[in-house]
Amino acid sequence: MRFQTLDEWLDWQAQLHPSLIELGLERVASVWHRLYPYDFPTKVITIAGTNGKGSCVAMLDAILRTAGYRVGCYTSPHLLRYNERIRIDGQEVSDERICQAFERIDRVRGDTSLTYFEFGTLAALDIFAVEQPDIVILEVGLGGRLDAVNIIDPDVALITSIDLDHTDWLGDSREQIALEKAGIMRQGRPAVCGDPKSPESLLKFAREQGILLDLPGKDFGVEDRGESWDWWGDEEPLSDLPRPSLEGEVQLRNAAAVLQVLAHLSGDFPVAEEAICSGLSHVALAGRFQIIPGPVETILDVAHNPAGVKVLAGNLSRRSCTGRTLALFSMLGDKDVESVVKAMAPQVQGWYLAGLDDPRALSKAVLQQRLSVAGIPQQQIQGFECVDAAYTVALAEAVPGDRILVFGSFLTVSAVLEFLQ
Repeated sequence: MRFQTLDEWLDWQAQLHPSLIELGLERVASVWHRLYPYDFPTKVITIAGTNGKGSCVAMLDAILRTAGYRVGCYTSPHLLRYNERIRIDGQEVSDERICQAFERIDRVRGDTSLTYFEFGTLAALDIFAVEQPDIVILEVGLGGRLDAVNIIDPDVALITSIDLDHTDWLGDSREQIALEKAGIMRQGRPAVCGDPKSPESLLKFAREQGILLDLPGKDFGVEDRGESWDWWGDEEPLSDLPRPSLEGEVQLRNAAAVLQVLAHLSGDFPVAEEAICSGLSHVALAGRFQIIPGPVETILDVAHNPAGVKVLAGNLSRRSCTGRTLALFSMLGDKDVESVVKAMAPQVQGWYLAGLDDPRALSKAVLQQRLSVAGIPQQQIQGFECVDAAYTVALAEAVPGDRILVFGSFLTVSAVLEFLQ
């Protein structure tokens, strides 16, 4: 074996390919077909979208496992441990099993160079192909059409939402981005879109390719009854369902799309209403309006684009707070910082800006300049070299009744979670 530990493998992978991201399927597909030259052995749900992918994976996983099915999940990025990316039956796969998969990939790839993400995707697929859970859920990392998970044909595709993010890679309009996400859909196979304002480019692509695309309000939908909700779609309508335990009004929209996906799988994997109710009631997802209670509560959210931050701001406005909201904030350089800050500014009385240990991250100086452009007064801004320092000062300056909001990047939330541990 080239390396003995998972950290050694990951450090090497991070340096192996000349770029961190290289969209395209030719290299990764060629290695996969050498690794596993057969049809994928399990049912597959592939999920793409600007926001909501993680929530939909978590809901599907919770409901299906409650119904008694064995489920494999591949998600990214991780917060604390790389192993979070590959789970079977809710359990992270071990270091040893991931290293074995990396060794198999390394052995068959020859001189084909792979990115860090491509190595991880192939490892997940290799593990799932061997373990053969009943259903595998694959979360797209970036876009859809050219993302590494798209080498596998899904039995059902789900597109959660379409908005502006990763514009350098996917295009600078919803119409362009929708086409990239549409690439996970397959001719003659069902697909579900959870976005209530589905771009015309997505609808046209589905028509031209003969894709059975279900749309909210047309093929399935929600009746919000306050403490509960009703769902209608391909199956018998369901009444008085519990609200998902994940925070936010948008989660009803996600849950409705999830139930439509399950309706398409019901011939092979029927799910009782009791499993749906239990799964929705108990679903949990780290870093999505995750609350650390205390006299000064900490709220952690990985929102990092304008659409996601608007949802986060709405969640904050509905949660009672007697004091100030102090934001610990950092972002990567390819993000729309000004729009994100403007969306959150009405909720925040103090900004603690932190540098991140990542070459893609914005420095505290650049963040300060971007916040000034967004109209944040200088007296509300403090800059720090790292997240730990920013969080320590925010805690020291907070008084009971205040809350600390951590957002802007998976890396920001991850650093605070590590600090808290």
